[in-house]
Amino acid sequence: MNIRTIIVYSWLAVGIFWLVTSLMAKPAVRVQSVSSRLLHLCLTALGFVLIFNTSWRLGPLDERLIPPTTGFEYFGCVLTLVGILFSVWARLYLGTNWSASVTVKQDHTLVRNGPYAVVRHPIYTGFLFAALGTAIAFGTIRCFVGVLLLTIGFRVKSLLEERFMQEQFGAQYLSYKQDVKALVPFIW
Repeated sequence: MNIRTIIVYSWLAVGIFWLVTSLMAKPAVRVQSVSSRLLHLCLTALGFVLIFNTSWRLGPLDERLIPPTTGFEYFGCVLTLVGILFSVWARLYLGTNWSASVTVKQDHTLVRNGPYAVVRHPIYTGFLFAALGTAIAFGTIRCFVGVLLLTIGFRVKSLLEERFMQEQFGAQYLSYKQDVKALVPFIW
């Protein structure tokens, strides 16, 4: 099995895991509007399409930015797998508080341990590192543009989540924001 296949199957496996575990979430008591969800969904979808859909010919975006060497492919694969595992760890840690859209759940709790002690949005962090790893392994400009779109999409979504959590948890969430960075440990 080649590196590209391992990466694609890893993303497929995490997608299936996400679908199955979504059935176990608590009911929502507050949900973001459909219009607010549309922006980050479009950015995220387009980001993944740019990374994985090689059937579209996009001219200069199809050029390689990273040379197709075994070292870059293995490094990208490892980064992809580590990012995916970090996201899965965060998803399991969040448990029934998780939702695909921005919500406040019934009996919502503020999770601050495990991966949530490292960054406030570890699922996004893990997915962004995994997407970056995939871009490095695949090597084309379009993949890196996809990572940029994913970053913007996850940041848009995380800002709305932060507003919901601040309204729900008040000073407790403000303290958490001061203690823990949003997406990149110690930096951002």
